[in-house]
Amino acid sequence: MKALVLSGGSGTRLRPFSYSMPKQLIPIANKPVLAHVLDNIRALGVTEVGVVVGDRAAQISEVIGDGSSMGVRVTYIPQERPLGLAHCVALARPFLGDEDFVMYLGDNMLPEGIVPIAEEFTARRPDAQVVVHKVADPRAFGVAELDADGRVERLVEKPSRPRSDLALIGVYFFTPAIHRAVAAIEPSARGELEITDAIQLLVAEGRDVRGSVYGGYWKDTGRVEDVLECNRRLLETLRPYAAGEVDAHSEVTGPVVIEAGARIVRSRITGPAIVGAGSVVEGSDLGPGTSIGRDCVLRNTRLTDSIVLDGASIADLPGLHGSLIGRNASVGASARHRLVIGDHTRIEVAA
Repeated sequence: MKALVLSGGSGTRLRPFSYSMPKQLIPIANKPVLAHVLDNIRALGVTEVGVVVGDRAAQISEVIGDGSSMGVRVTYIPQERPLGLAHCVALARPFLGDEDFVMYLGDNMLPEGIVPIAEEFTARRPDAQVVVHKVADPRAFGVAELDADGRVERLVEKPSRPRSDLALIGVYFFTPAIHRAVAAIEPSARGELEITDAIQLLVAEGRDVRGSVYGGYWKDTGRVEDVLECNRRLLETLRPYAAGEVDAHSEVTGPVVIEAGARIVRSRITGPAIVGAGSVVEGSDLGPGTSIGRDCVLRNTRLTDSIVLDGASIADLPGLHGSLIGRNASVGASARHRLVIGDHTRIEVAA
């Protein structure tokens, strides 16, 4: 089996961060989402991974490289513009050949992995197998309707009146049968080749298409709120260690990771939290759910439930909460309100 990971797309819901970095590289517990995805794929015993990339290919390649550091071999597959998930399958056909494969959206977080579902696919080997998750409001998703035996009866994209609460969550298992279906479909009303149309064609032909309900934690990290929630969830699984320096005037409680080269000076850290390599936390109070990237500087600041990306600095702020601070950003106090912000930025100031 091979893997196809989709890492193109513009990430409009994560602006302004997605202007300067691919959404798949947003860190969750100080590790890019895409790296979490590749960990899940490696856990299946799959080592040949095709990664579909758009105009941020160079940035993704800089972080992931050839995949060897993560135990996989990565082949990059360029896509000039996003034309649908089925279009990605068509582009990847030379890489995939006639092997079975798992297709995985590169901004999806499933921390508990998908090993049992992969084993189910291998044992039964249907023509296609979709992974679904129960959601409160299915109208924003592709929705699968399953019979009592788990066979897919129908797939509907963003239905106004859903007949099922089972949303497609961006993980699919395919045999080579999908290639003929992809070649047979036409672009949808939005001009894209939809993978749901290709799978629905297999269903209409009476092919064996099944659905597996994923009962674990799943999050599409497409919005800031989703990124922060997922970060909190993963931090709860931390195994605490302190490779950095904690002075005698500091207090560290709960599960906290302090990476090598980090320094904690006259500060209090309440886990779960992580402080990245080379960062300095001085005279500050870090609360639960906080991830500090590499080479950051925090002074005289109280911060909770937040993510601070590499190289950022924060000073003299007594109460930041639920924040996502970008790379090399500088945040500080002033006698008067002063904002320097870019396009599509959201700022919330206490009244």
